[in-house]
Amino acid sequence: MASNLALPTVQDYSTVLVAAAATCCDRTQPRPQPNVVKAALLQAEVATRRQSLVHPFSSLQGAWRLGFVVQARKQAKGGVTLGSGFYAPAFAPAQISFAARSEAANWGEIGNQVTFAGIRFRLTGPCRYLGKKNLLAFDFTRMQVDLLGQTVYQGGFRKGTAGQTAFEERAIAQLPFFAFIYASDVAIAARGRGGGLALWVRQQS
Repeated sequence: MASNLALPTVQDYSTVLVAAAATCCDRTQPRPQPNVVKAALLQAEVATRRQSLVHPFSSLQGAWRLGFVVQARKQAKGGVTLGSGFYAPAFAPAQISFAARSEAANWGEIGNQVTFAGIRFRLTGPCRYLGKKNLLAFDFTRMQVDLLGQTVYQGGFRKGTAGQTAFEERAIAQLPFFAFIYASDVAIAARGRGGGLALWVRQQS
């Protein structure tokens, strides 16, 4: 049973993350407890750092459904405190996607969307990947809103195309980013700039 899973070690964190990802596609499978998944994500982060693992941009490309989230809360004296973590709700699926530009392997496009009650809200924009650091910086410049499959709004988000031009000139420290700590054929995971952790599951075709 899922409740009997021991806290993962560096050796078996991948097994836990794959099991957690599988339950997002098949709810009949035993679901690892949130504290176990959280521990596996932290172990993945430790392994990536200690072993100097590099997750190439090609391993991130495609569409991924949000499966598990560990929120971060800023402390008054600096640093963050992590919550216990939770599985993303099925009634409001969120998805992230990455695609490379043909002319430059480390430059690409990011998409982020959430669907609820027939409404889809989607943001897109440029991204660039620093492979040796597993760091993906991004910005959203376009927004699209669909209602029951029909686009009702499409246009610039914040600074629009001007923001995309400025993105190429901005330093990584000035941009939102994901630091990827795990990547496999079925799931990817990262820590966001705000300190939270997320596990995404490859979107079924």
